[in-house]
Order: sequence, then structure tokens, then C-alpha cells
Amino acid sequence: MEIIGYIASILIGITLGLIGGGGSILTVPILVYLFHIVPEHATSYSLFIVGITAMVGAYRHYRLGNLQIKSALFFAIPSVASLLLVRKVVLPRIPKLLFTIHSFDVTKDILIMVVFAILMMAASMSMIRKTKVVEVTEQINFPRLGLIGLLVGLVTGFLGAGGGFLIIPALIFFAGLPMKQAVGTSLLIIFINSLIGFTGDVINGLDINFQLVLSVSAIAIVGMFIGTALSKKINGAKLKPAFGWFVMVMGIYIILKELVL
Repeated sequence: MEIIGYIASILIGITLGLIGGGGSILTVPILVYLFHIVPEHATSYSLFIVGITAMVGAYRHYRLGNLQIKSALFFAIPSVASLLLVRKVVLPRIPKLLFTIHSFDVTKDILIMVVFAILMMAASMSMIRKTKVVEVTEQINFPRLGLIGLLVGLVTGFLGAGGGFLIIPALIFFAGLPMKQAVGTSLLIIFINSLIGFTGDVINGLDINFQLVLSVSAIAIVGMFIGTALSKKINGAKLKPAFGWFVMVMGIYIILKELVL
């Protein structure tokens, strides 16, 4: 299964390079079901993998002039605050066994995976529906931008997912960024959130399998370069709905596996 896991890891990067997002939504399921990492630890591993991959992508966009640092900071500061709150205070206080229904134990790990599956289905719907063209405005709504940042921090802290499907629309609508700048700035925000969250977990004493996270990260980065090269020949916007349906099926599978199978 680990060999399949390493092969699947390349999809994380290919997706990021090809359609500009969605790769992080694959990371936790790959870690849990193919590498057999406990879900809570998988969210930490995911923060590192997603963060490093996003860093490489953000650097590429920086060279292209697609980063808006001011908007990124207004988004990232409240996002990091809520992320650290979740990982330091909320997650450790959730009991291992939540409750029992007819001899079925609902555990913390099941909760994480079910909530993650719901996030996957929400993200898939945003990929499947057609994106409307919006007018870019020069007015930056910093309060709303910070509020969305706070929300994304909660999601990233609890699930270890970058939240790009929330960040990009927020940067377009509330910061007035065109799509290319929104994608580049989103990668910078994901990098900041993920690496700070992961560092916090290490400081708190989490035992990390660095050989695994570095290997998966390296493969994901290779995948991202492949995806970027493919994006010059394939229209990523046309592939986005197909990937959305794939993510939807995965989300449904996770719910069935955790609650039924």
C-alpha cells in the first residue's frame, strides 16, 4: 500500500500545478488510507507536505509578479491565530471516544475523517460548478478578508488542508485580485499557515516521521512541476469539473467507510 501511496502522492502536486488548487484535499486521505497514519497525526503531516509544495508554487508566482503581500498578510495573520488556537487548544481537548450509538463507537479519528469528507464534498461542488467571471475592483475589503482568513485557519487547523478553494474566491471578491494573482497569493497564505501550524505541532512534542513527510513532499513537488508543464498544453479549467467529481466520490467513500463499512 505504501508504494501506491507514493505513486498517489504525485497527484497532489499535479493537481496544484494543473488547476491551481485541490491538491491538499488529497493529502490526508492518502496518508490515512495508504500510509496508515492516524488521522490526527495525518493532519500534521499534511500541513508540512502542503506547506512545502505551496512554498515552491508561491516562489514561482513571485518570479512572475503574482504575489500581493499586503493582502496575504491581512488574510494570514487572523488565519494563523485561529489555526494555532485549534491545534493547541481545541484538538487536544477532544476526547478519543466521543459517544457510542448501538455499540458503534464514534471516535475522534472518525470525527476528523467525516468532517474532512464533508469539506471534500464542499470543495468538489466549487470545482464542478461553472465559475462566473467577476469584475475586479480596486477596493479591498480588509475586514471581510480577515474574517475569511479566520475561518480558513479553523479549517486548516482542524483538518490540515490548505483551504485554497476558500482562499482564492476571498482574494478575488474582497481583495479585488485577478485570478493569477489570487492563485499565487493563495499559495503564499497556504505556505504561511501550514508551516507555522506544523512548527507548532513539533514544538508541542508531536513525533514526526520525517522520512515519510519529506519523501511525499518531494514527490508532490515533482508532480507540481509536471502539472505546471501540462497546464501549458491542457486547459486546467476544463479538467477542474472532472477532478471535482473525483473528489466528490472520494468524500462519499470516506463517509461510507468510516460510518457504514
